[in-house]
Amino acid sequence: MLYTLYRYITKEVLSSFIMGLLIFTGVLLIGRILKLADMVVSKGVPITDILLMVAYLLPNFAIITIPMSLLLAVLIAFSRLSGDSEIIAIKASGISLYRLLPPILLISLTAYLLTAITAVYALPIGNSAFKNLVSRSIYGRLNLNLKEQVFNTSIPGILIYVNRNDTKSDTLRDILIQDERNPKDISTIFAESGLLDSDESSKKIHLHLANGSIHQSRLKGVYRQLDFKEYDLEIDLSKASPVLEKNELDMTLSEINNNLKTGGFPKKLMVDMGLEVHRRFALPFACFIFAIVAVPLGVQNRRSGKAAGFSSSIAVILLFYIFQSLGKTLGEKELLAPFLAIWLPNIIFLAAGIYLFVKAAREERLALFDLITKAASKLMSRKKLL
Repeated sequence: MLYTLYRYITKEVLSSFIMGLLIFTGVLLIGRILKLADMVVSKGVPITDILLMVAYLLPNFAIITIPMSLLLAVLIAFSRLSGDSEIIAIKASGISLYRLLPPILLISLTAYLLTAITAVYALPIGNSAFKNLVSRSIYGRLNLNLKEQVFNTSIPGILIYVNRNDTKSDTLRDILIQDERNPKDISTIFAESGLLDSDESSKKIHLHLANGSIHQSRLKGVYRQLDFKEYDLEIDLSKASPVLEKNELDMTLSEINNNLKTGGFPKKLMVDMGLEVHRRFALPFACFIFAIVAVPLGVQNRRSGKAAGFSSSIAVILLFYIFQSLGKTLGEKELLAPFLAIWLPNIIFLAAGIYLFVKAAREERLALFDLITKAASKLMSRKKLL
């Protein structure tokens, strides 16, 4: 009988898990897709590149949506068992709530491994590939995107005006460049012609200008003019565009650990790297926590159906990620050690989950459940009003 029951619970959880994964991932992707779609219109990026960018971003969402989907799935499954009075029949046959845990823990372990592999390996690979593709798609094709007789602002801090763009010879004619990357030393460059060259590996652009002049004005009112026959303007895109700047999310665990050992990085980056090491293991562990919390909440929920499970899961998810954001903020301000800043929310929710599970196994009413359902009901009613 237990084997049949385990199969039934597994089937119920997996079907809702897939549904939740699609819904949560779709919701998180919408905002990014709208921003990426603008690149097709404004910068002429091919749609195939946009689709690849979306694929590279998926690991960022997966480490969040997999635990969220598991919480939703377990809540829906046990809400349905409770709402249809199946849980009463199961208990009447001598099967306690503890004996229903094996399939849930097995699914949680699978979700944990999937999330951990994504966080440790796929996340840095995807982020690096995304930034390389953005660099290649936008700045690697910059000579094609520079419109004639238009002030082009594709590069942050630099304005480029080209009277004529000969795409066949890759030659720019009658060029004006306003360089405002350093507010204390603003430069205006005029040139008869120029060639644009981009280095994808170093994320740098080189403008080889010919026959022109540089006009510099500084804050103290100092002005100077320099004439040139040849001049190379180098633009470091990783510094000019924040989206291309390498951060802790682009690094593998071995890179982060090596950087933490050697040091020499800005203090903020050192703190962020210290937090990121723990984050990549703490987020996957949320799969176990959410599963343990979801079982008693689902059993206590007398309303059968997906809507009830969805509203309760949203309330738990919001509460959990509020705690996580608070911990991360305290860690960034160095008010908490990296381990505590990242793992403390997990420890609190795990303790709460075990407490709720024991109470539910004893068939005691959960006061916390009533608070969560009230909060979820208010949240859903506000959404309906909006």
